[in-house]
Amino acid sequence: MKYHVFVSTFIGLALVLPAVPAAGQGFGQTVLVAGDELLVGESLYTTRPGYVYVYRKDGSGGWTEADRLQASDAAPNDHFGRALALAEGDLLVGATVARESGALYIFRRAGNDWQEVASLTPSDARPDHSFGRVSATDGRTVLMADWAADSSAGAVYVFEKQEDSWRETAKLVASDAAPNDWFGSSIAIAGDRIAIGARNKGNNTGAAYVFRRDGPGGWVEAARIEAPDTAPDLQFGASIALVDDALLVGAPGADVFVGAVYAYRPEGDGWTLAGKVPPPEGTPQSGSFANTLAAVGDEVWVGAANLQTGRIFRLTRAQDGEWSSDDTITASDLQQGDGFGGAFSASNGIALAGAIGDDFGYGSAIVLERQGSEWTQSARLMSEVEALDPVVGGRVDCAAGKAATFDCTDVDLLSFLPVQAIGGGRGAQLNDVWGWTDPETGKEWAIVGRYDGTSFIDISDPANPVYAGDLPMHEGSQANSWRDIKVYRDHAYIVADGAGPHGMQVFDLSRLRDAAPAAMPITFTEDAHYDRIASAHNVVINEETGFAFAVGVSSGGETCGGGLHMIDIREPKSPSFVGCFQDTETGSQRTGYSHDAQCVVYEGPDETYRGREICLGSNETALSIADVTDKDNPIAIARAAYPNVGYAHQGWLDDQHEFFYMNDEGDEVSGTVDHTRTLVWDVKDLDDPVLVKEYFGPSTSSDHNLYIVGNTMYQSNYVSGLRIVDISNRGEPREVGFFDTVAESDDPGFDGSWSNYPFFASGTIVVTSGKEGVFFLRKRSARPVS
Repeated sequence: MKYHVFVSTFIGLALVLPAVPAAGQGFGQTVLVAGDELLVGESLYTTRPGYVYVYRKDGSGGWTEADRLQASDAAPNDHFGRALALAEGDLLVGATVARESGALYIFRRAGNDWQEVASLTPSDARPDHSFGRVSATDGRTVLMADWAADSSAGAVYVFEKQEDSWRETAKLVASDAAPNDWFGSSIAIAGDRIAIGARNKGNNTGAAYVFRRDGPGGWVEAARIEAPDTAPDLQFGASIALVDDALLVGAPGADVFVGAVYAYRPEGDGWTLAGKVPPPEGTPQSGSFANTLAAVGDEVWVGAANLQTGRIFRLTRAQDGEWSSDDTITASDLQQGDGFGGAFSASNGIALAGAIGDDFGYGSAIVLERQGSEWTQSARLMSEVEALDPVVGGRVDCAAGKAATFDCTDVDLLSFLPVQAIGGGRGAQLNDVWGWTDPETGKEWAIVGRYDGTSFIDISDPANPVYAGDLPMHEGSQANSWRDIKVYRDHAYIVADGAGPHGMQVFDLSRLRDAAPAAMPITFTEDAHYDRIASAHNVVINEETGFAFAVGVSSGGETCGGGLHMIDIREPKSPSFVGCFQDTETGSQRTGYSHDAQCVVYEGPDETYRGREICLGSNETALSIADVTDKDNPIAIARAAYPNVGYAHQGWLDDQHEFFYMNDEGDEVSGTVDHTRTLVWDVKDLDDPVLVKEYFGPSTSSDHNLYIVGNTMYQSNYVSGLRIVDISNRGEPREVGFFDTVAESDDPGFDGSWSNYPFFASGTIVVTSGKEGVFFLRKRSARPVS
């Protein structure tokens, strides 16, 4: 999932960031070069307060963390550090969630340290406001935006230091303010002018406003500048800069999200368009150029954080007044989506640029130093990942509703390993999980997907799991949120979505048998690779027939429209393509895209199809049923829609092949249902599947993967963790136990438990939880939950 994250930095104007992952800490969202110090905000944590990190040069010329600031009334998820400004020798820090409406914290020097001396809230603060989002300063006056003010019309508050205290002297709003404008998306101040962008004005076309000083503490709107193009999603005003007698306005949505900067010159009381600056020739045309703007000396820097790894362009003005961009600034060791240039600040030959998407949204900040006319990277700053402690050495019983720190009912915690303990790099999270039982030794193994690879864990003693090693991503692919694993004849088959040319990895699991404990963890290599696909969302295997079905294929190869890409794996290390199936009446784009599927040799009551290979697909918009026995001529049997479709995600048959239980990942988050919903399909007649029950669980969380063993359904329901449901009465499911892997609320969303594997003969249940790690659990009884 993608999240839209907007942040600011100090350099005389606001900076607006693109959509990047925000599941992590947000380090580098805001950056500030403050004399001989570098300051980096980190405001996105939900389980602890935000920080502002202070770095100083050490004796060797490197940069060392010297201090870590937080609010005096710090609270988890306060978003402290959302904006930074340095004025009159004080450091002002915005925290958009603090005190319900947002707050501004004032820090002052005390020797070498910063000490909080005061805090402010706007004069008209309300609980639904979000003050402190974006800042700008000229060194004397400080501006702080609140996009949520007045039904998200937005407002900008002006603060000035009077004697020894900062006081609100004005509130700026647009003359034509309307809900959801986001006035204050960007801010710049120079001399007696303030420029403010409203990127969402008029169906996201955007607008810009210029205010002029009108006496001490007073400001009046002097000009309203409409976007030169009225196309929706232009986002004119997403970034803004004032430079001498020029006004520059960024529009990252210009030219179908190529992006452009519009330059204006003053004329009377207004402003006249003087030119349009696109990205330089040869720049990839999909980078949302002008996400950010800032004046740096006699240049203007333009950020394009969405452009591959991210880039900063340097604009210069010729004698005739035209602006052009020929020089760029990049950094080393960046990956696709790192968001370099989403925030930046520069002063006295040192620059600091945020790479807010680095390490899956945990973020980093790149230090650049000027050498002649060039800027070169000298350091990378990053914070540590805060991880849960492992739980090993003995079972922790679920007692009085708790096992260790986790809520539970009738489910005991055998052990827990955090992401970092099983090979996960900084910011990596877990996704899918599958299992393998060694037919020679009887040893049980968990195969756990991560954003950055696959982990193998020996759970023969589930109270003391052993991380045996890692299978890295296929060479040339990129880290990604989605990885899926299945097993056939002692081989693991691994695909990844959004990963570029990942293909399908094949790993011989018997190699784990000979892994020497002294050498663990081992970095393994794949045994074979199937390259007829690139990215794939999932892989389905019918172990009875020896066929794999890649679904949600994209980014190259034979995509089959995202439907079933059928692969013969009967020779496990020599997979071969055998055909496609796609039901083009399903899928959001009507290509037959299947998000997930289950393929079986049908043994249900429908005699027409008994003994046939049947696939049941969760196809975004509907349930799709197909007969794929003849790979040259697969046949669509039936499709079925249902009320309040959000996103038909995944499902599983009962043992008798009479009922299919399916989850919808999007209905809870869209608000069309008010509790976790499971769809119960009667498929005793495959030609006519009937929705017989919408089961609503006790939680409000979004549901994800579910599996069935006998009369029990095991559901991974994101932030409410593992839910165990009795389906002895097929049409009347009832919850009989749970283990919550996440401490936060059960509101709809996409953190928490991704998947589970309940098929081990020992009764060990393996559960993955994104940021947390992998849990090894055991159900106690079938006693219903009251």
